[in-house]
Amino acid sequence: METPASMQLAPDHSALSPLREPLFRSLWIAAVISYTGSWMQTVATGWLMTSLTNSPMWVALVQVAVSLPVLLIALPAGALADIVDRRKFLLFTQSSMVAAATVLGVMTLTHTVTPQILLVFTFLLGVGAVMNDPAWQALTPDLVPPSKLPAAVALNSAGFNIARAVGPALGGLLIATICCGTDGSGWAFLLNAVSFFGVILFLYNWKPANSERHNGHETFSGAISIGLRYARQEPKIRTVLIRTLLFSLFASVFWALLPIIASKFGAEGFGAMLAFFGLGALLGAGALSAARRCMSSDTIIAISTLVFAVALFGLVRSSLLATASTFSAAAGLAWMGNLATLNTAAQTAAPGWVRARVISMYVLVLQGGLALGSAVWGAMASRTSVEFTLTMAAVLLTAGLLLAPWYRLQEAAHR
Repeated sequence: METPASMQLAPDHSALSPLREPLFRSLWIAAVISYTGSWMQTVATGWLMTSLTNSPMWVALVQVAVSLPVLLIALPAGALADIVDRRKFLLFTQSSMVAAATVLGVMTLTHTVTPQILLVFTFLLGVGAVMNDPAWQALTPDLVPPSKLPAAVALNSAGFNIARAVGPALGGLLIATICCGTDGSGWAFLLNAVSFFGVILFLYNWKPANSERHNGHETFSGAISIGLRYARQEPKIRTVLIRTLLFSLFASVFWALLPIIASKFGAEGFGAMLAFFGLGALLGAGALSAARRCMSSDTIIAISTLVFAVALFGLVRSSLLATASTFSAAAGLAWMGNLATLNTAAQTAAPGWVRARVISMYVLVLQGGLALGSAVWGAMASRTSVEFTLTMAAVLLTAGLLLAPWYRLQEAAHR
């Protein structure tokens, strides 16, 4: 099996070194703004649904609507990103999300939105995000030298979590300060639409160097088949996908039921809890660089999983916003420890000609696990209680570590 170039060079351990690359820096700044808008949309969507209905199942279906598109189009999106012009493809996906967010914002401000309509447009935005993600992540190696790729992946995660800290706080503030909560959500949707334009402007003006066209001769169906075959034959990719599924199925309970947990603290409390999750994840991104020097990837994932389970157990039993926010921060730190480690493993294990397809499989497993898990946890919470559901998820998340000895990232890397 071919060894990717990014694995042949010693990684640059300076966490900020990719920002010295002008193209990466410009896109990273634009992406943080776009991510901030997307997180404003997330908090506004969750809060709007709780304003339209108090059913835990309907609230959980928001996460399902975000994640379900992955099951339908993740693999085709990865194949397209490997065989077409990624720049033009990203321009299309970004523009489609602008259109969806704008229409949803207008409908919300005119009070014509219903739970069903909200789910439809959340699904459409999920489709745009899924189409965008493999091409977006596969773009990173075109903007930085191979030795800086691990640091660039971590910085992308850090940028996402800077936005995760800022966006929900802004969204919660916007909802709380406008006299009608649904109007606040509508303005958040419109601001999200505007936030995409920085990335669109970068992509429009960027003229990439002539890169090798590995797959210009491939058919669409052939590209999917080759990508699946590669994943089956590469032990490290298989291990990454299995570990990602184990985590996402049980961790999805956090996203599925957080609006219900936070409802007792109001819109500002919901935004605060999401913001603290983002701050925890940002702290995790910084700690991850130090942890990699003294721990294996498997140890980092095990510790992060246990921390996330403790956070779930404590979160649902917190009666004070300060305590709930602390557990949210712990969950954010653990989320980053798990997924940044798995994402880096997926990207560095795949050569450029198949990278977007491998990333699409990673996204498929991650978001598919989130969608399936959210539906299950929402149904369980409707029949039992939110406290019992989060406790059960925490127990099963911990029990999942028993399978770890059979799926080690370090061993897979050396087979």
